[in-house]
Amino acid sequence: MKLVIGIVRPDKVNDVLEALYRAEVRGFSLSRVQGHGGELDRVETYRGMRVKMGLSDKARFEIAVSDEFVQPAIDALCEGAQTGEVGDGKIFVVPLERVVRIRSGEKDDGAVTPVGA
Repeated sequence: MKLVIGIVRPDKVNDVLEALYRAEVRGFSLSRVQGHGGELDRVETYRGMRVKMGLSDKARFEIAVSDEFVQPAIDALCEGAQTGEVGDGKIFVVPLERVVRIRSGEKDDGAVTPVGA
């Protein structure tokens, strides 16, 4: 089991959701985050002063999957999020030691498999 974390542009969220759905990857968390990577710093005017904006808005997908869904999840994130420009995001894959579905007590692979699958 792995936790696939994708950090993407907020305007690409719907494209990523569609790609995940087509890949039959279900069950994820989505949150709004801020970060700084390779993008150029942008300068904005705030109350008449020029301010260097160091953080960009991003969307963070967290997807717990069994091993056979790791690559489909990665492919879907790339497909939905890629623009070819700096700032498209990153994907991190980390091992999951244990997963428990609270409702039923299912553990590990059974807990990351969608209900009814």
